Amino acid sequence: MPWALREDASKSRLRHGPSSPTGSKPVALRSARAPLVATRSSRQFCRSPRGSTVTVQLIRHRFTVEEYDRMAQSGVLSEDDRVELIDGEIVEMSPIGSRHAACVKRLNRLFSQGVGQRAVVSVQDPIHLGRHSEPQPDIILLRPHPDFYAADHPSPADALLVVEVAEASSEYDREVKVPLYARAGIPEVWVVDLGRRTVEVYRTPSPQGYTGVQRVWADQSLSPMEFPDLIVAVDDILG
Repeated sequence: MPWALREDASKSRLRHGPSSPTGSKPVALRSARAPLVATRSSRQFCRSPRGSTVTVQLIRHRFTVEEYDRMAQSGVLSEDDRVELIDGEIVEMSPIGSRHAACVKRLNRLFSQGVGQRAVVSVQDPIHLGRHSEPQPDIILLRPHPDFYAADHPSPADALLVVEVAEASSEYDREVKVPLYARAGIPEVWVVDLGRRTVEVYRTPSPQGYTGVQRVWADQSLSPMEFPDLIVAVDDILG
């Protein structure tokens, strides 16, 4: 199937690697700020050297999780690539700054000490959200599993809480990732907004999004629904 790519912003980039599992196609990396996508059933008009107008049919290919995983196994994507699969598109994640990294470390310590063996604390690991999505949240509280999910990545049914830390990506997290988690049925999501110094709590998922949304401020505390005995001060999360 022929491919054509449309760049939606000047800062987007296209990475070419070895042939993908589905043929010798380029891999489209979409930045959370500047998407680079291929589109289906759309037409782009360009002018030929002789001045006539040529219609180019643009084709969209949504990568599956299986294709995405094979890209990693074959070396098209390396462990150093900060990417995740979102609704069939390979998205380049924002770099992790020192404030972001410190916040994730604090969350890891707070949850590890607070839940003990009642949950597995997963740090920046993939979760399988169906056929076309495999994001990597900053923190996931997972149901205990004997092999710690060695056989396969966890699914939405395994997730008790997902936490995203937002420094430069807060809008993307709210508009893209939170609705994705809601459609997958993740029961609770926290978005830690380092800029506003708040934690946004999303509960009661539906196909249209979360119906329960609350903002918790720096001088307040909150608890995961699954662990109401674990009281976390927002100041302890933000530092």
